[in-house]
Amino acid sequence: MIVVTGSTGNVGRPLVQALSATGAQVTAVSRGISGLDAPEGVVHQRADLAVPESLRPLFDGADALFLHDSGAGAHLLSPQEILDAAKAGGVRRIVLLSSQGVATRPQSASHGGTGRSFEDAVRQSGMEWTILRPGGFDSNAYAWAESVRTRRTAAAPFADVGLPTIDPADIAEVAAAALREDGHAGQVYELTGPALSTPRQRAEAIGAALGEPIRFIEQTREEARAQLLEFMPAPVVETTLSILGAPNPAEQRISPDVEKVLGRPPRTFADWAQRHIAAFG
Repeated sequence: MIVVTGSTGNVGRPLVQALSATGAQVTAVSRGISGLDAPEGVVHQRADLAVPESLRPLFDGADALFLHDSGAGAHLLSPQEILDAAKAGGVRRIVLLSSQGVATRPQSASHGGTGRSFEDAVRQSGMEWTILRPGGFDSNAYAWAESVRTRRTAAAPFADVGLPTIDPADIAEVAAAALREDGHAGQVYELTGPALSTPRQRAEAIGAALGEPIRFIEQTREEARAQLLEFMPAPVVETTLSILGAPNPAEQRISPDVEKVLGRPPRTFADWAQRHIAAFG
């Protein structure tokens, strides 16, 4: 059995679907009791990573775990307690969804601190481990959904700074391979899209998928900071803005790892926009 935490998220949802399609026995875990349209045969359980005792019954009989560190809330979690609960239940293989920033922003409290603590705990767990370090997600464009639907506008800072954002479905497929197949133990996969794209170009791609032009509005750094602070801790906001506005060479590098694992190139942002255009219509 494979336990998938964060199963209603941008990576967890397609991961559950990908694993189910292979016939794997899957337990999909999330904090809420709704939000997952689980495929037939998938067991959906409610549990909270911040309460490791709530996880223990879910790990009984499991042999693999997909661990999502909960993003901005990761600093509230105890990776060691989560891993201890997993090992007690019989889990022998773990795939951790980490972040590229662990390597590229080691001085950041959110990445080099919290993110590194998760990676270190996984490496020292005694289990077979694989670490996934994606860059920015294509699905971050959902932040534009309401403004595109109502005003056909998209606002973001650093309009012409390119990053190789990745389709969460590609992350999910790499995770599924690492959970089910041998040969991935001890690997750290840097996951990016196939090319650099800028916020202005991503807005144009959404417009092309809609068949209508989208007016792009470039925010100042302070405008973007105020918006991000509504749902992200200040240290995470500062690191995020630094990556978006002044990425270092490692953050703009196109990684070969998606193709190495899946045998095909990663999907483009335009592919993502076409598949999810209903959110913007």
